[in-house]
Order: sequence, then structure tokens, then C-alpha cells
Amino acid sequence: MGRDLDKERFTEAEYVRFGERLHEQLGVLRELLDTPGFGVGPATIGAELELFLIDERGRPLQRNSQVLEALADPRVVLELGRYNVEVNLTPTPLEGRPFEVMSGEVQEMMTKVDGAVEGGGALPIGILPTLDTEDFTVGAMSDQNRYRALSRGMRRLRLEPFLVKIDDLELAVEDVMLESANTSWQVHIRTPPERFARLFNGAQLAIGPVLAACGNSPFFLGRRLWEETRIALMEEAADDRDVERRGRRDGRVTFGSDWVREGAHELFERYVRDYEPIVPDLHDDAEPHEVPELRLHQGTIWQWNRPVYDPADGGHLRIEMRALPAGPSCADMAANTAFLLGLTLSQAERDLTGYRFAEAYQNFYRAAMHGLDAKLSWPGRDGEFAAADLVLSLLPEARQGLLGAGVTPSDADRALAVIEQRTRLRRTGSAWQREALARFHGDRERLVLRYRELALSGLPVHLWR
Repeated sequence: MGRDLDKERFTEAEYVRFGERLHEQLGVLRELLDTPGFGVGPATIGAELELFLIDERGRPLQRNSQVLEALADPRVVLELGRYNVEVNLTPTPLEGRPFEVMSGEVQEMMTKVDGAVEGGGALPIGILPTLDTEDFTVGAMSDQNRYRALSRGMRRLRLEPFLVKIDDLELAVEDVMLESANTSWQVHIRTPPERFARLFNGAQLAIGPVLAACGNSPFFLGRRLWEETRIALMEEAADDRDVERRGRRDGRVTFGSDWVREGAHELFERYVRDYEPIVPDLHDDAEPHEVPELRLHQGTIWQWNRPVYDPADGGHLRIEMRALPAGPSCADMAANTAFLLGLTLSQAERDLTGYRFAEAYQNFYRAAMHGLDAKLSWPGRDGEFAAADLVLSLLPEARQGLLGAGVTPSDADRALAVIEQRTRLRRTGSAWQREALARFHGDRERLVLRYRELALSGLPVHLWR
């Protein structure tokens, strides 16, 4: 879904042909992944950062097309809401000092985008606290065919309103625009096909305790909800399971329901088997190895960890980790990445398929709800643990995972020290937002303006006043 489309409306015949091509391209992809030497190359990492644009009062500012025009930087693209943009960072080798490089580019790009916003600025935050219901009209959608097509495709499947129920918040909406309330920090790691299953399962296990230490979305529409409210909001605002699809276990945004046991093809096959197409854009001039319809379809299923097949330069496979929130600062996002990748790499060394998947599933949602106060379990350890204690005990394992991948010790230590201090002080982005809102006597605009100032400073959130 990263490029625009030539049109926004599709015929039923196009839906049928698109479905046929999905099944054809599954076979092509399976052959590619089974080809000896496919995807061989050094491990690289990348990331996508979604930003909010705000006006001088801290309210959402619908000017992303003007910002794009002013920047003229191919790394910056439009997102669903006119008050969102996405920054695509330059892929970098995992070996060496990747988190120093990543932090530097994030700081550069946040400053650059912020400076291009006439009459306001930009900030990385999971959910902007000043959003209100009037910000989710169809007129707030970015002027691109791909988003209009996405909206039409979702409404074609779900005849009922989208229902959002999070604690005491209940909303019924007719469109997918609520998704624009969520901004993420999405991390990619390249992997050879034969290592995919273990690495993917490692990411599924790791994300629970990592997310507990990274909460940055405590508010939505003036209500205090989950530590990472974005998780619940994204799942419910794009759930296509209406009365005809109640039997499907997973929504379009999902954690998943089992370990991967063989390889990436399991997930691609499940995406085709279980999910109906919503944007049937056909490509008649593509090369077979590009499998464009399959890649487009996969881009409309937002599993929190998901496979990505990239046909460029002979083709390779990546794991995209989508659960981390944007922000609070460049230092925080680099630290979150280090902890997630290090813990994923270390857990990939063990066979997790004997561990109950339900435990990893429960960890993820408990962490989203309660953050460092969550009760989490872990393979090989009896009982449940306070998330803060578990996080601190897992940092050495994350460090070993990074060093084993060739990360320079000083780079790993600097990044993981941010997680350690944030956890010991219990100063996540969500904690800072709650305290700041109380100090500002409920003034959400003052909260946002102060947050932007501190986020652009580059200081990690545990050092924010």
C-alpha cells in the first residue's frame, strides 16, 4: 500500500481476477523462497516513522501535501490522514553501530519535517492527545486514490459500522479514518528464508515485555485508556469481521494465533486463504518474480509482526515489527529498536513451538493495557512477573543477541541503558504524558506543545522535566 493507484473504484470482475492471481503468485513465491541462495546477504535493518503535523495551538494540522511539496525528499510520503506523514529511513547494516546511525537520521528528519510545517510543527507520538471526533471526517483523508480505494474496499466487506470499544469508550464509525489517530515506529530486519520461522517466533515472544517498556499512547478523545491505546484502536478501527465473518479468528490487525512452524509461506498462504481482497489493483506488465498482487494484498493485512517479500535486487525477505509507538524522541526509538531486535535475536536461538502461544498472546495485550505494571510470563520461568522486573532481567539477553549479530558493544550498551533507566524510573512516554496533563490541569494543547519541544531536543523521555 506504499504507492498510489491509478483509480479508486474496482469492478467485481477485477476482484475475481485478483483472487485468481493471488493463488497463482503463492506458488511463484513458494518456489522463490525454496531456491538455494535466495535472499542471502548481510542482515540489515530499517524503519518507518509516522508523524503528526500540528498547528501553533497543538491541534492536528491538515497540510501534509504542502509539507511534502516543501521538503521534496523521497524519504517522506503521505499517510492516511492529512495531518500525518511517514518518514522511511535508509536501511543500514545491523553489524556495527546501527542505533547511533538510526538515531541520527531520525533526529535529522524530525527536525527537517518540523521546519517545513508552516504555522506549526511535527511530533512523534502514538496518539495525538488533542484529536477530537471532528478530525475523522472523510475530508481529513489524504487526497490519494489508494486511501479512497482502501476505504471503499473495507466498506464493501463490512456492511455494519466499525465498532470501537476500549474501556469506557464506545464509538460506531462508518469509515477507516480512525486509523489516522495511530502513528507507529515500524522496524524491519532482513532474514534468509531458512531462519524466518525462528526469528519471527522470537519477535512474537519479545514484543510483550518490549511493549511494556515503550508505552506512549495513554489518551484518546480526552479519555485516559490503555498504556498503549493504539493497539486496541488499530485492531478495532479496521476490523472487517461483520456478521458474515464472525467465524474468522483474527481481524485484519492481529497478533496472530499460532507459532510459525515452517516458514514465511505459511503466513502468506493464510493471508490469501483467510482474508478477502480489498484493493484489487491488477498489474498486467509485471515480471513473475515481482508477485505484485500478492504483495499488495499482504499490505492490507496488518499483523503486528508480519512478513515482507521485496523483489528488488534479486529479492529478499524481511520481518516487519509494527507494534512500537512513534516517539517520544530519537534516543527512545533507537533504544526501543535495540531492545526489540536484541531480544528477538536471542529468543530465535530457542525452539519456542513447545511454549504455549497463548502466553505470548496474553503478554502482548497485558503489556498494551498496563505497561510496566503488567503481569507477564516467560518460557523456562515459573509463574508471572511484574513487567518492570522482567524487562530488567531480559536486558542481558538482548545485549547478547545484539553482540552476536555484530553490533558494537558501546552502541548496544548506550541504547539498552535508555531502556534500563526508563524502566527503573518508570518514566515511559505514557507516564510523562499523564503527569504533564495533571500539571497542566487537563490542558491537552499545552501538553502537546511541551511534548513537541522535548521530543525535538533528542533527550530520552526519562530525562524530560
